[in-house]
Amino acid sequence: MSKKILVVDDEQSIVTLLQYNLIQAGYEVITASDGEEGLASCISEEPDLMVLDLMLPKMDGIEVCKELRQRKIMVPILMLTAKDDEFDKVLGLELGADDYMTKPFSPREVVARVKAILRRTKTSNELDVSDGESSERIMIADLKILPEHYEAYYGSERLDLTPKEFELLVYLAKHKGRVLTRDQLLSAVWNYDFSGDTRIVDVHISHLREKIENNSRKPVYIKTIRGLGYKLEEPRMDE
Repeated sequence: MSKKILVVDDEQSIVTLLQYNLIQAGYEVITASDGEEGLASCISEEPDLMVLDLMLPKMDGIEVCKELRQRKIMVPILMLTAKDDEFDKVLGLELGADDYMTKPFSPREVVARVKAILRRTKTSNELDVSDGESSERIMIADLKILPEHYEAYYGSERLDLTPKEFELLVYLAKHKGRVLTRDQLLSAVWNYDFSGDTRIVDVHISHLREKIENNSRKPVYIKTIRGLGYKLEEPRMDE
């Protein structure tokens, strides 16, 4: 069954271009031309991924992204922006977008990004039934991560993580105690080169800390290793 992609953009030429290339790549494509329509379509159609323009009439991409996350709708979001503006990019990521691209862009690159996100997004209803009750779990103090079931818990509370936040947490946990550079995390979790734009890693680390640390300013799980990168470790008793 082909994956369903929702493209939300008010420029018809871009919609037509993306729709053609995504269909050629084997995806089902639905479209919307403004933010309100995009939000409604995402809620009703339940797409596997959303390509969302930042600047939209009626409701901009930031508002759409924020509203979806507030509703606990964790559809992966690839945000498009005509602005080469760091604030817009970081704000979009902080509100739950999984990735961004700046216009103008290559349709092939959009398709490649979509494939990469979907390939690395595994939801519980896509699990192979032959897996049965998987015993794979990662326990780190009060953190419990079930990679195959796409679930993570802090104590008894289930964490609401975006797909990229979850993938980042799993990768850090599987390499517990190791210092991982931002470039390593970009390559492993995002699966392509961001041309040195490592801010995307910092934003997602910050988001994770807000969800798993009692005090995100004094993290005990995800430590910053100055000049190198990040490390996830067991909290020490004196912390």
